This record gives sequence, structure tokens and C-alpha cells, in this order.
Amino acid sequence: MMIAALLLVGQALPMTPPSDWEPLPHLRLPPSATVPPQFAEFVRNEVREARCTLPKENVALELAVLVGANGRVRRIVPRAIGCPTVEQFAAGIVLRAARDAVRPPAVDTWYQTSVALPRP
Repeated sequence: MMIAALLLVGQALPMTPPSDWEPLPHLRLPPSATVPPQFAEFVRNEVREARCTLPKENVALELAVLVGANGRVRRIVPRAIGCPTVEQFAAGIVLRAARDAVRPPAVDTWYQTSVALPRP
């Protein structure tokens, strides 16, 4: 029973990104990956409706992306900016761009990427 619990813990650890994202390799997305125009409209609407306030110093939303050895995205963790709806929209943009377009690493690997935030 204890061994099974330890195995589960061992499997869960890679699902959490490291606290320091700076050393993570940059996720190379295909040149065709673009932010849809609806994103800017969505962000501006969230700010206008006071559902969130974007920090003035942020020009991009950073995301940590766990890519499995099979090349599939296993998890995306946006860096919190106090606007969960925008964070999740950005995660969806990255997931769509990375789908079937990321070179498989030798082992499950965390990467970093970002999505540009429009100014409200």
C-alpha cells in the first residue's frame, strides 16, 4: 500500500511547474500560431466590465507548459495576473497552437511561453 502511494506521489510531482520559470526552455510554436483577434476584444471587455484589472506593467502573460514525451501538452499553468478568465483564454490559445506541432522531448519537460496582452 505504501509503495502504491509513493508511486502516485512520484507521478504527481512532474505536474507542478518549478517555482522559477526563467531557466525553462522556450516552447517553440509554429510560425502559423497566432493570437486570434477575439482575444484582444475579450480582454478589453473583461477590463471594461470590471471583472479584472490588468497590471499596467504586464505586456505578456507567461505560461509554463508541460509537454509529454509523446509531444502532447499535458498541462498549462498561466502565471496568475488576477484575471482567471484571461489566463484560461491564453492557455487555450497555447494549447491550440501546440497541438500536434511540438517536437516530442526525450522525457516529460516543462517549457515557458507567453501570450501578448492587448492594452485595455
